[in-house]
Amino acid sequence: MNDSKMPTEEELKKRLKPEEYQVLREKGTEVPFSDEYVQKQADGIYHCKVCGAPLFTSNDQEDATKSPTGLQGWPSFNDAIPGTTTTKLDSSHGMTRTEITCATCGSHLGHIFDDPSTKTGRHFCINSICLNLEKE
Repeated sequence: MNDSKMPTEEELKKRLKPEEYQVLREKGTEVPFSDEYVQKQADGIYHCKVCGAPLFTSNDQEDATKSPTGLQGWPSFNDAIPGTTTTKLDSSHGMTRTEITCATCGSHLGHIFDDPSTKTGRHFCINSICLNLEKE
């Protein structure tokens, strides 16, 4: 999606549910276990709810119930589709974390943590509310 097709914040406020807007555009966190993608639903590609960019594959989805303590309840991935996300340091709420955003529209997706139990050593803790699954 190029900038000319990117919805304005006002358009997004109308299109998205308030809780979706709060997480995607205001860097919030959804309540754990509150949305549909906590567990793998089907094979396919997970897309950004704001711009539709592909972000994750179901092949890289982990079992969120077996995530490290404190990270359970949100969709978990061990990697993103290359080039689809960006990261930056997040020092909010008295913590130091790595925020992950959509590279296309800049929407907040969640955070990345070190996790030696995954094949990549990384744990992408993603807000389910940020994603749409396109089933294969």
